[in-house]
Amino acid sequence: MGGILAGIARHAFPKAPMEVVDHVNVSVEAGLEGDFRGAVKPGGRGRRQVSLVERGDWEAAMAAVGHSLPWQERRANLLVDGLDLPQIPGTRLRIGTVVLEITQECDPCSRMETLAAGLKAALTPDWRGGVLARVIEGGAIAVGDVILVEPAI
Repeated sequence: MGGILAGIARHAFPKAPMEVVDHVNVSVEAGLEGDFRGAVKPGGRGRRQVSLVERGDWEAAMAAVGHSLPWQERRANLLVDGLDLPQIPGTRLRIGTVVLEITQECDPCSRMETLAAGLKAALTPDWRGGVLARVIEGGAIAVGDVILVEPAI
C-alpha cells in the first residue's frame, strides 16, 4: 500500500523562497531540477539530495504550536500523504520511475523556531521533521503520483 505525492517544492539557493510546482524532473546528479541542495558535490554521497515530510506530521506540529503555516515552510522538497515514511536508512521509495533511498532523519533546524515558537521541538519526536534521501534512479514526478515503499533486497 502506498501514499500520494501531495506537494513538490524547491529553492534555487540557500535561504531562497520555496517555489511550489506541480511536477519536476529528478536526476541522480542534481536531485530535483532547480533545487540547489540536490547537486552532488565532488566526492560527496548525496545524502541530502531530497527531503520528504509527511502531511500528518506537519499538521501535528502545527497543532502543537497553534499555527497553520503552509507545508513548504518546512523547506522540504516533497509532501507525502497517506504513507508513514520508513525510519530505516537504506529503505527505498518509488515515485513513478524515480527511486529514492532514505539516508537519515531530517532534523529540524533553528530556522523553524523563527517561523513559530516551539516548532523545532514540535518537529523533533519520532522523525516528525521528515527524512532525507539520495536519488538512485531519476525521472519525472508530479503531484498525485503514488509513492511505494520498495521491498528490501
